[in-house]
Amino acid sequence: MARKRLAAEQIVTKLRQIEVLHGQGKTIAMACKEAGTTEQNYYRWRKEYGGLGVDHAKRLKQLETENGRLKKLVADLSLEKQVLQDIAQGNL
Repeated sequence: MARKRLAAEQIVTKLRQIEVLHGQGKTIAMACKEAGTTEQNYYRWRKEYGGLGVDHAKRLKQLETENGRLKKLVADLSLEKQVLQDIAQGNL
């Protein structure tokens, strides 16, 4: 069965839920189990989304997507430029 990835807003909500349960005296392991995630996910998410609100987490994901798209665009343009330089120099 394939697992689905959670959206940034859902991750922040789960982090807050776990923090509330932990504040009520439950261990992190028990809180994670009640929230339906693993401790490993909790610590990874906390590292990435720790102090963010829902709107900030959503914006972070948008910026990461845009950054990846721009990096790909720069790589493509750099390759084209190199090919054109090679052709102009007669190295082809």
